[in-house]
Amino acid sequence: MWTISILPFSLLYALSDFCCFFVRRCYRTHVVRENLRTAFPEKSVEELKEIERKFYHQLCDNFVEDIKMLSMSKEEIMRRMTFSGLDEIKKRHDAGQSLHFLYLSHFGNWEWISSINYSIQPWCTSGQIYHPLRNDLMDELFIELRGQYGGVNIKMKETFRRILQLRKENKNYTIGFISDQQPKWTSIHHFVPFLNHDTAVFIGAEHIARKVDAFMTYGRMSRPKRGYYHLEIIPMEDHPASVTETTLTDRYFQLLEADIREHPEMWLWTHKRWSRTKEEWLQRQNASDEGKASDENE
Repeated sequence: MWTISILPFSLLYALSDFCCFFVRRCYRTHVVRENLRTAFPEKSVEELKEIERKFYHQLCDNFVEDIKMLSMSKEEIMRRMTFSGLDEIKKRHDAGQSLHFLYLSHFGNWEWISSINYSIQPWCTSGQIYHPLRNDLMDELFIELRGQYGGVNIKMKETFRRILQLRKENKNYTIGFISDQQPKWTSIHHFVPFLNHDTAVFIGAEHIARKVDAFMTYGRMSRPKRGYYHLEIIPMEDHPASVTETTLTDRYFQLLEADIREHPEMWLWTHKRWSRTKEEWLQRQNASDEGKASDENE
């Protein structure tokens, strides 16, 4: 993979186009089509096919771009992955808030965002929450890729404990939360209207931010042209505990949906995002409550 990574972008994108022809026909095509159909019922078959075609090109581009990270220089990644809104983050750190939570999503090339550490040093250090991959070799590879810019990798199950440790260091940290995944049944506590679905969502980023007084922002990613990305950091709330619970989670999904509707090909459509419905969740909750009541009566 490192040998492939030293190829110029022109050859890597030629490889991406070649792979796309096959990937589009064999990798979770039925999942992508069903997700697109239910998310955009107002679009024609031709429009959905065009989104599908562009999405698979984006997916294959992500693959070769992530491989390229193995050999990209600091100068090159900073030229191709840019950020705006960093001055606002620094102002809040200078005002005394050491923790900053950045809402992110599976949109564009999210792996390149870890290079933000180059742009915020020395006044801040970045970190990212990650879920370990099932394949140990791939998990090790992506941990190396995400940590090569000097950021901190935090396992999802250890998030709150590690953030408390970071706060005790009395240093400034920007922690990225990719919050658009589907939670497990036991982790569902909230649903939001999202892309024509009643959607189960994670509330962990906001929940922790309320406890540690981390100011929150939203990362809006765009792709000016192939091989170049930009993340605009949009302020959301300086003191999350001052607003009603789940307000920021709801706002995050509103912002994300607006971005997806503008550039639907840039979101990750291969996951079964809506396989856990509110109806089934309520049934499970009722069954659990009945089981607890039965145990208490006994």
